[in-house]
Amino acid sequence: MKIIRFKAKEQFKYKRKVVIKNLILNIFIGIHDFEKKKKQKVRFNIEVETNPNTKPSNKDFSTIVDYETLVNKIKELVKKQHHELLEELAENIFRIIFQNKLVKKANVKLEKLHIIRESESVGVDITKNRL
Repeated sequence: MKIIRFKAKEQFKYKRKVVIKNLILNIFIGIHDFEKKKKQKVRFNIEVETNPNTKPSNKDFSTIVDYETLVNKIKELVKKQHHELLEELAENIFRIIFQNKLVKKANVKLEKLHIIRESESVGVDITKNRL
């Protein structure tokens, strides 16, 4: 009798995400006059799905999406520019995120905190995929 041995291949299908959770910044945002004069607290929740086939390397940052760089670019963006709409701000954040060619998909959730008395927050939640 012949014994057939199969080599076990370890194969995985998975997603790799970079997550920025509950980043709160005081920024100028809004269309109303009072919003142009006083900063508001905005909560940023961002998920960035990257190419799972790229092996991350601590010696080569081009193999990752660096969350520190992303946070710093968002801080620069909101510091230098007043955005009238959360949607407009989200689109500018997407432009920053998708500069990295590893990014496949991103979700940006932005919330103005305590702007409406009866609500903890109001905001937008937008997802984009690279085609």
